[in-house]
Amino acid sequence: MNKFVSVQQAAEKIHDGMTVMVGGFLGVGNPIALIDALVEKGVKDLTIICNDTAYPEVGVGKLITNHQVKKLIATHIGTNNNTIDQMNAGELDVTLQPQGTLAEQIRAAGAGLGGVLTQTGLGTIVEKGKEKITVDGKEYLLEKPVRADVAIIGANISDHEGNLVYKGTSQNFSPMMATAADMVIVEPQEIVETGTIAPENVKTPGIFVDFIIKK
Repeated sequence: MNKFVSVQQAAEKIHDGMTVMVGGFLGVGNPIALIDALVEKGVKDLTIICNDTAYPEVGVGKLITNHQVKKLIATHIGTNNNTIDQMNAGELDVTLQPQGTLAEQIRAAGAGLGGVLTQTGLGTIVEKGKEKITVDGKEYLLEKPVRADVAIIGANISDHEGNLVYKGTSQNFSPMMATAADMVIVEPQEIVETGTIAPENVKTPGIFVDFIIKK
């Protein structure tokens, strides 16, 4: 199966109102060209799930700056003043989760689990509205799985089947996100022939990847 698409073809697969996971950390590992295409397209009312909203004019931060996001689930927003301003103005619905908790929620969705139990957030605003479960005399928050319609991720290397290699912090959340979305689109920096990536270096198997952006 040929998984290759252009940036424009990939952008056309993302529509108003979708829930979109975006991999990466402070813009590193974001699918930059695809995000730029989504900004140009003007797709709106998105729910974005990501580690952070980078900076106002970097990566996923551009979608915030352009007011294309209605709901955000992230672990921190302190590097993007536009995110903070829109949240304080009531223009953007923001849910902040502890970083490890959000990672586990995404992993749980990909693994078909009903949720994860954690003590992180007990006694804080994080526990508001969440179910508590007692195990062996200890109280935990039940954090439910987090899924998306589509995951858009960057990778350093992809082969023709979508087997992916990430380097450094660029892999942040991306391997988990690739398991927890109905559609996965990857924007690699380099494309190599299938079979040239050592199996032990593959962080995301190609079975999870639906489309590969070829520039």
